[in-house]
Amino acid sequence: MQVKGFSWVGIRTNKFNETVSFYKDILKIPSVIEKAGFAAFDLPNGDTIEIFSDSYPTHKHFTTGPVVGFDVDDIYKARLFLEKKGIEFIGAIEGDPKKSRWAHFKGPDGKIYELKQRAK
Repeated sequence: MQVKGFSWVGIRTNKFNETVSFYKDILKIPSVIEKAGFAAFDLPNGDTIEIFSDSYPTHKHFTTGPVVGFDVDDIYKARLFLEKKGIEFIGAIEGDPKKSRWAHFKGPDGKIYELKQRAK
């Protein structure tokens, strides 16, 4: 397994509107999706930041702070490698192979992380 970089950050917050405003109005990162309790921002290099409100129905396991996604070439091999090293995953590999796939796991520090494979 080789990590190529960070490709994604997910933040669950009880200050949703303020956080979205920070990214959009202060940092001037364009939003690509904005709906009730969820917003996504794409950076020029293809990286993504997603903001989830505390009441948003998914990603409820994001309780340990911002979740960083590690960019890998083959998410299945990377997951298997980490599982063999004793890393515990939270759920199945998700997403759309034509866009991106991801899988969340708990690091040795108890924090939540993500493997992410972008579409080729």
